[in-house]
Amino acid sequence: MTHRLLSPSQHRDSPIHRLGTGTKLGAALAFVFAMVLLPSSAWPTYALGGVVLLLVAALSRLPARELVRKLLWVEPFAVGVALLSLLQRNGIYIFTTLLARSTLCLFCMVLLAGTTRFTDLLQTLRRAHFPSLLVTTLALMHRYIFLLGDEMGRLLRARRSRTFSRN
Repeated sequence: MTHRLLSPSQHRDSPIHRLGTGTKLGAALAFVFAMVLLPSSAWPTYALGGVVLLLVAALSRLPARELVRKLLWVEPFAVGVALLSLLQRNGIYIFTTLLARSTLCLFCMVLLAGTTRFTDLLQTLRRAHFPSLLVTTLALMHRYIFLLGDEMGRLLRARRSRTFSRN
């Protein structure tokens, strides 16, 4: 199974794709930490972060439609978390801040996944001396997601071949 959401890296030739995996991972983590640590009133900095991400997306030569589609797949999780803030005082302001931050962070991760092979990320994590149990768990999770997806496809095909209804 080659599911584009789970294996989104598109092997192209662009300045972003040619960067080292450690550089891309470090820049992505620094960007996420910067967005998280910014005060909630730093709207010009959020806008600057968005412009930087759009520039990186343009340099990576990834199709804009694919990037938007992938971002829209993960955006409901950010909206769900941000919706909880509406129950607080100044909830709308907190909601918009959380939504802006999380959207920028998710877009950064979508760009990282679109320009870097997952196996390269795992090798970089190993070289950075991340706990081996964590790296192995990530590798197994990545492998078995595809395996389970393939098995689900086979089960659905078998059910369709044995029944006459669409349910």
